Amino acid sequence: MPKNTDPIVVEQTFNAPIAVVWKAITDKDQMRQWFFEPMTDFRPEVGFETQFDVQCEGQSYQHQWKVTEVVPERRIEYDWRYGGYPGDSSVMWELSETLDGTKLKLTHKGHETFPQGNRIFSRESGVTGWTYFVQESLKAFLECNLTMP
Repeated sequence: MPKNTDPIVVEQTFNAPIAVVWKAITDKDQMRQWFFEPMTDFRPEVGFETQFDVQCEGQSYQHQWKVTEVVPERRIEYDWRYGGYPGDSSVMWELSETLDGTKLKLTHKGHETFPQGNRIFSRESGVTGWTYFVQESLKAFLECNLTMP
C-alpha cells in the first residue's frame, strides 16, 4: 500500500487576540504547559535549535527542532526530526485574524518519512496527536488563561 504523503492539517479558531495565541505557540514557558513539558528551551528565531526527550509507551523519543521561518504573530515553521530515527518533517503554525478571534492552521509535512512500522510514527497517531494538541490542549490553555484575573 502506498504511503499517504498528504500533509496533516489541523485548524482551530480561538476566542483570543492573535498576540495571545502567538505567545502560547512561541513562548517556552507557555508551550511547556500545553504542548511538551520536557522542553527546556525555545525561541522564535530563525536558526534556533532545541532537543528534548518525550516518553511514550515506555520508550524515549528525542525531539529535534530547528526554526526555519518566523513572521511574528503570523507564522512560524520548524524542521522536526527524531534522534536515532530516519525521517525529516516540518511543522508550520499559521495565524490569521477572524471576526471571532484568531484562526490557527497547523500543517505537518513529511510525517510519512518516519518509520511507518512504529505505531508512534503512523499517520493516524500524527492526526490524533495534532488534533489533541491544537483543538483540546491549546484551546483549554487559552480559555483558562483568558478567564484568569
